[in-house]
Amino acid sequence: MRAALADKVIIITGASSGIGAAAARLLAAEGCKLTLAARSLDKLQALAAELPGDPLALRADMTAPGDITNMVTRTLAHFGRIDVMFANAGIFIQGDFAEYDMNAVSAMLKTNVDGVMRCAHAVLPAMQAQGGGDILVTSSIAGHAELHRGPAYGASKHAIETFVNALRRQVAAAGIRVMSLAPGKVANELWGLRDPAAIKRLSVTEQTYLNSGDVAAAALFMLSRPRHVTVRNLVILPRYQEA
Repeated sequence: MRAALADKVIIITGASSGIGAAAARLLAAEGCKLTLAARSLDKLQALAAELPGDPLALRADMTAPGDITNMVTRTLAHFGRIDVMFANAGIFIQGDFAEYDMNAVSAMLKTNVDGVMRCAHAVLPAMQAQGGGDILVTSSIAGHAELHRGPAYGASKHAIETFVNALRRQVAAAGIRVMSLAPGKVANELWGLRDPAAIKRLSVTEQTYLNSGDVAAAALFMLSRPRHVTVRNLVILPRYQEA
């Protein structure tokens, strides 16, 4: 257990599966106090039941501003503070742009960009009042390289990288770190992969994908650095991904 993380209050969005669920398991094992947020309350409650520390499970849609406000308000009421906002929820769209459903693109942008900004904005007053905190955003390699099959998704992640890099400078004096974690391909539900054997084959054997645990471990590393260290942007890739 890392003393730097014990008893920290952490909100994880998109916590019902994939990277969010894997991070919840790792952080709970470190003694963190968790608010688990996602649209699938039944999955959140099942996850919360297997974790130590009695996590708070809240249904929250990152496209609904009222849900984000409620998530932050209830976390403060329940735990008394917020040490980390892990803005992890995201939507992935790929393919030929000419064939995109633009309503789906708008929903993705609301989640990946507007939702992340609203999460950060909602926790800043509490973090400023308590003298510090961390905002960690799940970005993507698509925020650092132009992936030809994901022009709209890449645009959302480039926007997030700019947001993180600029906000970090604005709030550093308040003791708040702002960081982005940018994985390459991850074998999880976002890519339509659910079979544990297939995930292990793709990530460990073939090394063409990461798995959710790999990304969660990177998040744990970033959050456990001493306060004078900010890992502004961390890119992690499977060995054989070209980017």
